[in-house]
Amino acid sequence: MGEFNVHRVRFFDYMPSAIRALAFQPQRERIAVARTDGTVEIFNRADCFFQEKVIPGRQQAATEALAWVGDRLFSAGLNGEIIEYDLDNNKTKYTIDAYGGPIWSITSNKQGTHLAVGCEDGTVKLFEVHEDRIQFERNLAKQKGRIISLSWHPSGSKIVAGMMDVIHIFDTETGQSVQRLLVDRGVGTSRSQECVVWSVVYLSDGTIISGDSAGKVKMWDSRTGTLIKSHQVTKWDVLTLSVSQDETSLAVGTSEGHVVQFQFLSMVLGQEDKEWVRTRTFKNHTHDVRAVLEVNTAIVSGGMDTQFVVRPLLDKIDERGQASALRNIQFPHRRLVSCARKAGLLLFQYPGHLELWSVLTVKRKPEKLLHLKIKGEEHICCSAVSPCGGWIAYSTVASFRLYRLHCENNNVSIIKVSKLPKVLSSANQICFSSDSSHLFVASTCSSVHVAILNQSGCKFVCTLKPKSGERFYLVGNDMQRVIYCFRMFQPHCTVPVHSSGVSAMAIHPTTNNLFMVHADQQLTEYSVEKKQYTDWSRQVQRHGLHSLWLERDTPVTNVTFNPKNPAHIVLHDMYMFCIIDQTLVITRLPNTRSQFYNQLTLRSMPEKERKKHSHAFKMCKIFKELLFVELMEDQSLVVVERPLMDITAQLPAPVRQKKFAT
Repeated sequence: MGEFNVHRVRFFDYMPSAIRALAFQPQRERIAVARTDGTVEIFNRADCFFQEKVIPGRQQAATEALAWVGDRLFSAGLNGEIIEYDLDNNKTKYTIDAYGGPIWSITSNKQGTHLAVGCEDGTVKLFEVHEDRIQFERNLAKQKGRIISLSWHPSGSKIVAGMMDVIHIFDTETGQSVQRLLVDRGVGTSRSQECVVWSVVYLSDGTIISGDSAGKVKMWDSRTGTLIKSHQVTKWDVLTLSVSQDETSLAVGTSEGHVVQFQFLSMVLGQEDKEWVRTRTFKNHTHDVRAVLEVNTAIVSGGMDTQFVVRPLLDKIDERGQASALRNIQFPHRRLVSCARKAGLLLFQYPGHLELWSVLTVKRKPEKLLHLKIKGEEHICCSAVSPCGGWIAYSTVASFRLYRLHCENNNVSIIKVSKLPKVLSSANQICFSSDSSHLFVASTCSSVHVAILNQSGCKFVCTLKPKSGERFYLVGNDMQRVIYCFRMFQPHCTVPVHSSGVSAMAIHPTTNNLFMVHADQQLTEYSVEKKQYTDWSRQVQRHGLHSLWLERDTPVTNVTFNPKNPAHIVLHDMYMFCIIDQTLVITRLPNTRSQFYNQLTLRSMPEKERKKHSHAFKMCKIFKELLFVELMEDQSLVVVERPLMDITAQLPAPVRQKKFAT
């Protein structure tokens, strides 16, 4: 594996925002995640829960609820606005005011024709969904108090609304409340303390399920308005409910961090009479669980502790594999750290500012050189520092900025490049060439803008689009998982489409081979010059990878190469970094019949055993949770850690404090 001087960096104080809402699109198996800073993330359930898109948030724009209508995504928040998102360009498509004060909930009917929002002023507002926009249709009968939660009946004829101390059932044709269900506040509760109905679900058989601040899950008969059964789930609040598509399973999220599953079961063998029975309790969160989903073979949850947890339901999984892995997604599946390898600089991306740090030598204490705060309310969506350390670029949804840097004795001067080509209006990804002479800006529609950088500024060269004297390759990956290769400045080839998205890729500086890691943990290497997979890649695919490698629950987010040893490929995920030695014969690849030992374990073995069990994947797990790993020009290794304990320490105290021996 080799010996490296290591810079262990722990001064990137990345802090993810709490998860506020989840929404599932069953046809394309996409999960939308809304965070309290307004960011919306899209995960692909069918592709190992890979994070395909991130729509940056804005200051003072927290999202309260999400709803899918077909392939269209809507959100609503306490600012009283409804947003439809442009999922092709990762930004807001338009915003409209509901004129009902803060919006607490949003939901769509199964037919996809209408949206309903629950407002602070006591109204449920219906919006008709048109091809390009939504249009206000009417208010349902106004009630006293805010509308906290909503759910449509699958027929679309009725809506149930949860409020303070009461549940209303509305007829969507007449707009009137046809049933009123009073919610018990619980034994020992003072009269002044209201019972908040945080979540409601309306089943096809007319059953209404509610979760409230008294810690109860209640089943109601909507036809008679009577309570069927009440379950005391927790001493604290039941905050969220989600029912499976076949309506046989219910997931419940509580403020003590537990997720409870109920199943609709027959209590007597052979009889058809069924009832809701509490079957499992999952304890994967430390704080409030604000959103849950039951998606096919797993329960997905998120909340105040910022974790996106995927808990597999093993009784619905036929065999052990990726689907049976417990996933605890903490970090984004994209890079927030950029490295100037030649200059020994690190650029950290926060939502509202950038920080530039010097990490020139291991013996010298790192020094913060620059704090660049952006103007406006938009969050940064991508950023990069050039390899020479002379340029910094960043983009929000609305603007693109480029700066010239001059560093001397850790004194930094920065000059904004005021005249930029008009095409550089915003970016999804930013990249500099290895010699820092060119800037590449990935825009929408799979296009890449190319500009030359020099002392006088930035000059536009061309726009590279698929199907449309240096020896230089550029690779771009679009939303359809198609990878296009350009040879300056013409389309060169298209890499065969893999069934799983690319989580990280890089071009080898000497061989020009494109090395790719996919969301399903498969590895592929493609010869850009020969326009075919390399022999090494074909052998790996025939041989297969070890099950422990394939079952890892976090994707690889960075690939780089060892300048002093071209056969060594360096990559990392959240929990480990790995050096793959391509010189070892294919029989030294770990497989299901061999042990998959990491380097620490191998070093503890006798020499004979070590040689017997050594393999091409040199894995290291001695570091805390990883945000970034890179090899510098001087062969030192930069490791950016963000221990989860540091993130947890910044969270508010949970409602349930763990006691000894409990």
